Amino acid sequence: MSIHTHDGMTVAGGTGDGGERRRSLWKTPAVITGLFLLMASLGNHFVEGWNWEPLGFVRIGTIIFGFGLAYELVTRNMDTIAYRAAVAVALVTALGLLWANFVQMADVNVAAAMYFGVPLVGIIGAVIARLRPAGMTRALFATAFAQALVLTIALIRNPHVTSWAPPVTRGFAGNAFFVTLFVGSALLFRAAARGKSEARRA
Repeated sequence: MSIHTHDGMTVAGGTGDGGERRRSLWKTPAVITGLFLLMASLGNHFVEGWNWEPLGFVRIGTIIFGFGLAYELVTRNMDTIAYRAAVAVALVTALGLLWANFVQMADVNVAAAMYFGVPLVGIIGAVIARLRPAGMTRALFATAFAQALVLTIALIRNPHVTSWAPPVTRGFAGNAFFVTLFVGSALLFRAAARGKSEARRA
């Protein structure tokens, strides 16, 4: 197997006979999805109160597989550790955000639906950046800003929320946690962009 470059980034998978062999895009996401659903199924049998309906398995399985497939598609031509780590952090953070706020929206606060727009900012930024590290840096910083902006809008719409009751504290802490992860992803993309620039100068 040979290693060649693509737009300044290394790509693995070339064959010695002049062809090119790429890693499978669906196998790893399928394995991860299967393991997660297996654990969830065991929870139905052994964890009290854990009663997922069949449709719930379908939904979460589709989401996990979709995010895993997105990771494989985005990183298939990028073998730098910083870039792959940045994509992983961004996708896991987006998945966690959607999951947490889906529960929040359904059970507690309909305003949590605003958080569903945060990953959309990242997706639009990634399309504009064409997945290039420098552009992805800006896209993830914009995503982190959008995450913070949602909380600001929620506070403006609900000025009576001033007490630091446990739910309010958890809301601020959760928001700060997701902002930190998106910023961390942006910094990893910046590191990948710098590595790309250094490789070009070399």
